[in-house]
This record gives sequence, structure tokens and C-alpha cells, in this order.
Amino acid sequence: MANLSSVHSQLIEMGHQYYMPNYNPRNIVFAEGLGSRLRDIDGNEFIDLSSGIGVNCLGHQNPEIVAALTKQAEKLWHTSNIYFSEPPIQLARELVEHTFAEKVFFCNSGAEANEAAIKLARKFASEHYPPNKRTILTFEGSFHGRTIATMTATAQPKYQSGFGPLPGGFRYCPINNTDKLQELFDEEICAVLIEPIQGEGGVVPAEPKFLQEARRLCDEFDAILIYDEIQSGMGRTGKLLAYEWVDNAEPDVATIAKALGAGMPIGATLAGARLADVFSFGSHGSTYGGNPVCCAVARVVLEKITKKSFQSEVVKKGEYMFERLNGINNQYHIFKEIRGRGMMVGAQFLDDRNIAADVNEACLEAKVLILQAGPNVLRFLPAMTIEIDELALAFDRVGNVLKKFA
Repeated sequence: MANLSSVHSQLIEMGHQYYMPNYNPRNIVFAEGLGSRLRDIDGNEFIDLSSGIGVNCLGHQNPEIVAALTKQAEKLWHTSNIYFSEPPIQLARELVEHTFAEKVFFCNSGAEANEAAIKLARKFASEHYPPNKRTILTFEGSFHGRTIATMTATAQPKYQSGFGPLPGGFRYCPINNTDKLQELFDEEICAVLIEPIQGEGGVVPAEPKFLQEARRLCDEFDAILIYDEIQSGMGRTGKLLAYEWVDNAEPDVATIAKALGAGMPIGATLAGARLADVFSFGSHGSTYGGNPVCCAVARVVLEKITKKSFQSEVVKKGEYMFERLNGINNQYHIFKEIRGRGMMVGAQFLDDRNIAADVNEACLEAKVLILQAGPNVLRFLPAMTIEIDELALAFDRVGNVLKKFA
């Protein structure tokens, strides 16, 4: 960013000095947010179409969330899981009531939720099947987290490079390739871990027939079907969980995080009947899992996004986003494909145009925040509460940026 104040520049310099260099953040320091607007410390205002990578689902400083956080913070912050407190009990009950799940495990992040799901599947297999049935099938282009196990489950070499030796027991399949799925499936598979819509992999939806076939094969081979709904879940597509758009594809386990806390760190692993009681006392845990403040906030989020009127608005806003991106493409013929569902939208540039990072930077200069998913895909994950006029203004700016790259 040009013309930064001295304080702004000094803070950025300090950030580069004291942070480990694994993020490469943009040279901007944000100071406050309200709704779908962010301001940097110099007072410049930006429209946020990224929502903290799909986290701030109800926008910045949502008054109901602020009220829930403040009320709980004034009563109880932390007890550990040696004791009960009310917010996580109530949140677990509400998640069970709104989903396929019978029981819930709380943690701090999506990676932890997926780690728990992997352990759950392996523990179940160890109790019911021979030792050779421990392999977990995941998919090329996936992203499941940064722990050693979830990084190995993530079938993208760029995330794994330099961290070997990686744990064994994972097998990779191309997404939406039913023939290959059938070929790779055998008695060694104990679980399938799949994103209904791949996020980091380029906003690639799993085709309905592919999810249905994964469910059928899991039933045939006594394997566990796990959905990673970290990015696609919590109302992002117009359903609480994205897989709900597909008939006959219910999972045994699903993981959620990101939007669950609307900015507070919380993740959850949802287990259906077969897996509900697999974790015995002491077999898994999380020090901060089920934090009362985070759970109090998540209860407000869940209440809002499970309303049919709210979900209908997400669908309408998603349709508007597709309409605007298709309009831009009709003008400039810059995209190969625009895909996704609801308010989780990806726009892939024409072949060999790896310009997503440059477009992202140019949009920042135009004071609109977007994301990328790989070198040639723009990703849009605005707060689900963003107003249509804000979306219109943001896509006006995005269109002006893309005109320069056409």
C-alpha cells in the first residue's frame, strides 16, 4: 500500500521483524471493523469480501455476538474439561438437534477437528476390524489442516514439502473421478475424508453423484464417511452443512470450525450413531476445547444461521455474486470457470493465467479484500450479512481491477 503513515510503516516493519516468516501478510495494519467494512490505522476504509477466510460470517462487531461475548466474559472464561459449564453443554445439544450428529467434541480449530475425526476413524477401526484396515482415503486438491496428520491427509505436495517423514495410512484420489474412486476402494480403507466443496484447492464442488458413490462404497466396505465442512459449512452455501444439498449422502462424521465462532477460535467434530461413543475416557482431549466464551458466541451464530430466512438470503446473495462475476466475464473474457455454491464462490482464470496473486494485490489497492485459492483462482467468502449495495460496490471495484488484466 502506498502513502502509509510513519506509525503504519513502523508497525509493519515490527511485524516482519518479530513474526516467523510463514505468512507473508499484506503490508497493511487493520485497526477496526464494522459489518463488512474494515479500516486500517490510517483511517482508510475497505470492503471485506474475505471475512477472515470465511470466519467472520456475521461481519465485524455484530452487536449480538459482542453482547454474548461480553456477557459470558463477565461470568466465566475457562474451567477446563475436568468440569462442566453451561455454554458448551447447550451448544452441543443445539448442534445435535440441527444435524445428523448424536455427540460432539469441541476443540479450537478446523485442523484439530479434522485431527479428532482421523483419530475417531482409526480408533473405531482398531476396535472392529483387522490391523490392515486403517487407510484413510482423501482427495487431490484437498486441504484439511497443518498438523502432521491433517497435512498428510491434505493431498497437495506444496503443503507437505520439507516436513517428512509423513505418517502412513493415507491414499489419494482425484476429486470427482468415480472410476478412480472405485478402483482405489478396498478392504484396507477405514474412512473417506472429503470436502463437499474444496476451498484451498480452488473452490471445487464435489459432484452429487460422487458424494453418493463415496457413501455407497463406505457402506459396502464398512468404512466411515467424514465430511470436512470447515469452510463450506455453517450456512455458507445456504444450508447449515453443504452436503445437505445432496440426497443419500449423509456422513458418519463431520467437522466444522471457522464460521462456527464468527471470529472466536472454536472447532467441533460431529459424530453420528456409529462413532458417538468411540472416544473413551482419556483417549482424546483439548485444553481449551469447549471454552465458555467461544461457545456462548457460537450459540448466537448457530441460532442465526439456522433460520430459513437467513439461509434464503445467503442463496440470493450467492446468486448475485455469480451474476456479477458472469457479467464481468462477459465483458472481459478472463475466466475459464466460475463455480461454488451460495456465498462460497471461485473464479478460475483462463489456462496458463496464474495472476490471482497480482489481482488480489490490485484489489487491495482498490480497497476491496478478496482471496485466492491457488495461483489462478479468485475466492470470494464475504460475510453472510453483507448488504447487496456493499456487494455491488465491491464488485464494481473488482470489475475495474479485472479490466486492467483483460
